[in-house]
Amino acid sequence: MTEHDWSDVRERLARLAAAPAAGEVFGAGAHEWVVEPPLTPAELAEVESQLRVELPGEYRSFLLQVGRGGAGPAYGLFGLRRVDGRWTWDGDGSDLTALATLDQPFPFTEAFNQADGVPEMPDADDFDSTEEYEAAEQAWWERHDAVMYDPALSVGLIYLCHRGCALRDALVVSGPARGTMWSDGTAEESGFEPLLDADGTPLGFAGWYRHWLDQATTTAGADHHAT
Repeated sequence: MTEHDWSDVRERLARLAAAPAAGEVFGAGAHEWVVEPPLTPAELAEVESQLRVELPGEYRSFLLQVGRGGAGPAYGLFGLRRVDGRWTWDGDGSDLTALATLDQPFPFTEAFNQADGVPEMPDADDFDSTEEYEAAEQAWWERHDAVMYDPALSVGLIYLCHRGCALRDALVVSGPARGTMWSDGTAEESGFEPLLDADGTPLGFAGWYRHWLDQATTTAGADHHAT
């Protein structure tokens, strides 16, 4: 299991909060550089027991060392909450995480666009009446939504971040791409794709989070002292 040393993160976030241009970092007004308390080992064990899956090591260690949500890419990391005894994520789009199927493998390893499977929208000129066209259009939208929002596309994914305009990033927790971060562009019909480092290597949670942290440090004009 891949672990990660997160001991520098809280100090870096504190410097970012005090930086001259902290407010220029996209989404900072939402999370305000605050991270929620970390999970206890007992709480994490309860989370994993309920989900029937061991979380990828980099995210797992973040939850234990840094926090269960808060300051992070875009509008921040969705927080983990215990609601009526059940653990779930909270945030704009966190409901896309299907808790019941997190232990089922996300089957993809390469980018795909489910919109490619949607037929062409009907043309009104091809119908003899407005009623026939409206019926065909309604059927098309039903087919469109069934393809675009097929629950099978997001098994094994934990949605962690809302990037704006209903675009979101997710962590693969089951399947051949386990541990990597993916973007979900369903809202703009651009499909799903793995997030990549500059050299084309798939980003794990640590690379994804630290890439944001480095960019935020540059944008905000904060000092970055390695620890």
